[in-house]
Amino acid sequence: MSEFAAYTANSSKSTITNGSASNGNAWGGEQNPAAFDFRSDVHTTPTATMLKAIQECTLLDDVTMEDPTTLSLERFIAELSGKEDALLVLSGTMGNQVALRAHLTTPPHAVLCDRRGHIINYEAGGVATLSQAMMQPIDAMNNAYMTLEEVQKYAVVSDDVHACPTRVISLENTLNGAIMPLSEVRRISAWAREHGIIMHLDGARLWEAVAAGAGTLKEYCAEFDSISLCFSKGLGAPIGSIIVGTKAFIKRSRWIRKSIGGGLRQAGVIAAPARVAVEETFLGGKLAQSHENAKRIEKIWADLGGKLQYPVDTNMVWLDLEAHGIDANNFIELAEKYGLRIRAGRFVVHYQIGEEAIARLRKLFTEVLTGKESSGKKAEAPHDPEDLKLKGKGVE
Repeated sequence: MSEFAAYTANSSKSTITNGSASNGNAWGGEQNPAAFDFRSDVHTTPTATMLKAIQECTLLDDVTMEDPTTLSLERFIAELSGKEDALLVLSGTMGNQVALRAHLTTPPHAVLCDRRGHIINYEAGGVATLSQAMMQPIDAMNNAYMTLEEVQKYAVVSDDVHACPTRVISLENTLNGAIMPLSEVRRISAWAREHGIIMHLDGARLWEAVAAGAGTLKEYCAEFDSISLCFSKGLGAPIGSIIVGTKAFIKRSRWIRKSIGGGLRQAGVIAAPARVAVEETFLGGKLAQSHENAKRIEKIWADLGGKLQYPVDTNMVWLDLEAHGIDANNFIELAEKYGLRIRAGRFVVHYQIGEEAIARLRKLFTEVLTGKESSGKKAEAPHDPEDLKLKGKGVE
């Protein structure tokens, strides 16, 4: 039994009493597993304030658009993003797929995107199955983001009967932690509008770009016909995303959401913590601390002679393990001994990562780069690593 599994076995009989956590898997507990989890910001856990909001939310039906908590959240995000309307959905994948299906009405049609993007790699082929659309992936030559020149080169604007015309350009910001500059977004958007091409944004982590000062939420959203925003990654809500756009677009999206099983009944239990997440984490300025910690982690690695795959723009640090001959699975297992959860060389920093986790990372980096153990006892981690190995595991 691994150290993770042993810990979980010993603590699994604990319970939550009066809202306080007494085991490592409980929400908001002193041994919150998210505090040592660098695999992704999807592993953040809801705060006590979010849980309280669930207790106090309204419990009416959202399919019939009667729930005040949900309707209030949708109005709030629409105003925050500068769009006419918004629609709560269960996940970022659902948000992207509903939005694209709402835009794509008559085949043949294609969606142009970055080859590394979520919609083409991590959404189970949804664009093909739900929208009957072809994907047109682009390799960003700067390894950070697509440029207008690349879009112009690969977008299909011909009416040749042999071709599948580009109907939607789908961007992602941030992508792999890299910010797509507002200036480049504006260039692509202006060209797309000239050619009647719809603009969609997978903005699951757009909050991070805004927090980094790349532009305001309204400035970015103004360049797109639809945007999907995630509540459950860096913001820390337990579930949910939202799509924004025109009233006509949201009306059609609501119908499509229902058609794929996304109609929600007592949606207030999702909407309430989502609003707290936006107010506490995004508007409350907590994302900036994540970016600062990511820079600290970058420096720790670099000071030990470590090389990076990409510069650190926001909350992701990409270590170049191959450059140092480090086996990814061995690295993951070594991190386990320090009570850390990682996924190879990609470290995603979120606001629930604390000083202790960074101190343990320093010890891990020292050992893996110098072959010497740093002083201090290796710690157990408060969760069971059911998916330590990389094989077959997606990255979100």
